[in-house]
Amino acid sequence: MTFLRRGFATVAAVSLISVAAPAASAAGTSAVAPGVTFGTFTETTAHGDVVGYLIEIHLEARTRLDLLHPAVIAETERVSDMAAAQHAVAGVNGDFFDISERDHPGVAATGSSVGPEITAGRGLKAAVPDGQTFGPFPPAGESTRDVFGVGVDGRARTGAVTLHGSVRTGRGTFELGGLNQYAIPVNGIGVFTHDWGAVSRARAACGTDTSRAAPCTSDTEEVVVHDGVVVSEAPSPGAGAIPAGTFVLLGRENGAERLKALQPGDHVEIRTGLDSGQAPPFAFAVGGFRILADGVPLSGLDSVTLAPRTAAGTGADGRTVYLVAVDGRSTASTGMTVAELAGLLRSYGARDAVNLDGGGSTTVVVGGRGQRVTVRNVPSDGTERAVANGVGVFTAR
Repeated sequence: MTFLRRGFATVAAVSLISVAAPAASAAGTSAVAPGVTFGTFTETTAHGDVVGYLIEIHLEARTRLDLLHPAVIAETERVSDMAAAQHAVAGVNGDFFDISERDHPGVAATGSSVGPEITAGRGLKAAVPDGQTFGPFPPAGESTRDVFGVGVDGRARTGAVTLHGSVRTGRGTFELGGLNQYAIPVNGIGVFTHDWGAVSRARAACGTDTSRAAPCTSDTEEVVVHDGVVVSEAPSPGAGAIPAGTFVLLGRENGAERLKALQPGDHVEIRTGLDSGQAPPFAFAVGGFRILADGVPLSGLDSVTLAPRTAAGTGADGRTVYLVAVDGRSTASTGMTVAELAGLLRSYGARDAVNLDGGGSTTVVVGGRGQRVTVRNVPSDGTERAVANGVGVFTAR
């Protein structure tokens, strides 16, 4: 498939299969802050015009990326409000998130993200089991652990983040299967911290590792640990804010049986860590499934469904970042398939990229020069949607 890019200085036929990156200084772009530019474009495709937006970032001492997020994990907020509160100069929406009321009526949706979250080097949450994802299922070989982020070396990249955690007690040591997640693995134990918020933890015992809509299990046990000591236990998940220094352990099936052995007064040591493998640890990471690897679109990407889309990509050196979004579901802009989105990122020079939440969640905000960010795209819901997180662009003042 070929398309024509309009709205920049040059109008050239490009291919979703083999393309050359357009000049970054093309007309239609404007400087937002040092190392940050913003532009709009129109692609003419076989299925109609597509209106899109590009934030290009050159990571340097004064320019960085970090997670846009609400005050707690189990909450949603508009991208524009998160960016304003955190003093970002630009940003886009992030990961897919829990809207469980469709699958489990009567169980509160948490609004928390599918994949991991890392901000300022601190891991907030880990990924839910692959079968519990929302949005398009990742291509074969990909998982909910996939992320886009920036390492402690200052270079952007895609990768995977795995939870390594344990619960050590006088009655044995148990592996943790969850950290502030809306779903924990079957037979697993998850831990919830002050970062989670006040929303009920009941959703974590619903579904299975392969079916998001599977029924909730009643075979659960919840244990509250404060300052390393068990203070209470209950047979079902609870709700309410978790004080600092307090941890809530929730087990299901076999995990519940392990927790039932604990008694008030028992000493417990809880360890959690998000591991990025052999690569440098992530200073910032947001969940999203990979669509472009080493300059090649992944096989199995959806090439049929047109929708608003958001994506994040990085150049080969890890210093140039591309945040791209396209409008959809309107006469002015048809949207894109995931496969087309991968080709679009490559056309700008991205070597690796992930697909982020799309549809009504797709949001682009830009400010700069001391101005509050404003929404620059046309959200398909007609208004900006509250989402779980986002990718924020920050510059030194």
